[in-house]
Amino acid sequence: MTTEPLSRARIVTAAIDLIEREGADAVSMRRIAAELGVGVMSLYNHVPNKDALLNGVAEAVLSEIEFTDDPDDDWTDRVRTQARAFRQIAHHYPRCTMLVVSRQLSSAAGLLPVERALATLRSAGFDGPDAVRMVRLFIAFIVGSLLREVGVTPTFAPVHHRHLAGAEAVDPALFPEVSALAPLLGACDHDAEFEFGVELLIQAITVLHARKEGTH
Repeated sequence: MTTEPLSRARIVTAAIDLIEREGADAVSMRRIAAELGVGVMSLYNHVPNKDALLNGVAEAVLSEIEFTDDPDDDWTDRVRTQARAFRQIAHHYPRCTMLVVSRQLSSAAGLLPVERALATLRSAGFDGPDAVRMVRLFIAFIVGSLLREVGVTPTFAPVHHRHLAGAEAVDPALFPEVSALAPLLGACDHDAEFEFGVELLIQAITVLHARKEGTH
């Protein structure tokens, strides 16, 4: 049994560990107390309720994002770097990241990544509405990629050549393209897929940027 005094940081760390093992639904004040070997009432001296604890988890995860983008770089390079930084932390805490994107955070730790992304896009000349849409689009893409990587959703690869009830899983006559591309659909290089998606998004918003510049 550890002799380290109970603190908000210890409680949040225990919640992070539990979420990564069993998911956010496993978290309760009673369960965290059991994980720490303390009485449940002692938690309330540091965390007022479960909702505050989950916010603490989200903030702790976000605070570990390391932003290395250079403000003097081209905005497209900064977007790439920021997207990769978010993905890296999502790799470390895949289940907690799902919690992060489901909560409305108003703390400095919660707002900093959004501030950095919005500032980058605004400095590139995008207006407020477009900048907000783009940040949401990138978050949706990154989270979707993460879901696929950690196995929460399929890789869009239900085409491995296997027998189902004595028949081939995919009938080439009915699904000629799926059958022909089965090796590609059945494999997924997550790093390459992520970079491909980021580049597509950047190219798309670059075109939007050029169009808007041309109308001024």
